[in-house]
Amino acid sequence: MIKIKNLVKNYQSGANVVHALKGISVDIDSGEFTAIAGPSGSGKTTMLNIIGCIDSLDNGTVLIGDKDIGTMQKLEKSYFRRENLGFIFQSYNLIPVLTAYENVAFPLNLLGLPEKEIKPRVMQILKEVGLEGMEDRIPSKLSGGQQQRVSIARALVKNPQLVLADEPTANLDSNTGREILDLMLEMNRKHKTTFIFSTHDQMVMECAKRLLYLHDGEVIRDERRE
Repeated sequence: MIKIKNLVKNYQSGANVVHALKGISVDIDSGEFTAIAGPSGSGKTTMLNIIGCIDSLDNGTVLIGDKDIGTMQKLEKSYFRRENLGFIFQSYNLIPVLTAYENVAFPLNLLGLPEKEIKPRVMQILKEVGLEGMEDRIPSKLSGGQQQRVSIARALVKNPQLVLADEPTANLDSNTGREILDLMLEMNRKHKTTFIFSTHDQMVMECAKRLLYLHDGEVIRDERRE
């Protein structure tokens, strides 16, 4: 599903150049549950942001399906991201004045779908993530774990090819983090959605079916698990 070849990304920091990614090459298959791990400054968030069309690459190729995202202009990336990718953030990134239902429906509204199609999809995904009956609650009336469940529902409601999760358990206690991971594993099994995480969390690394470990902008370990 994702083919990355010789991916290079540099940043200017004052008079210095930071080599964030140094020619990474890796393929990620459809349906994988992959964690990108490594210490701070290893390049994992940069790699996730490039795959997610949030950041641009300096050299190399990144294909998602048959789309070369490295050749896309800014507007093309925006459309591709909106139609094909889902995102889960450590800070949840919910719209505080909207209810759980409205937050999950938001990406479908952006796609211009009619309400008669939106409502059953939103209600079904809220039920799947364990939030049935909480549709009308705003984020401040939900726990951290419940807010992350809304975030997962919002990411999955448009049936994306790929979900990118940036430190999704970072703001949760260990028990809630485990529940959220189990939920994402279930969504991965049920919907065959590809998940890619950036993480420091050992629990996420252990749950991943594949672990890519980065150090100084290079993949130094690539483990696959059954």
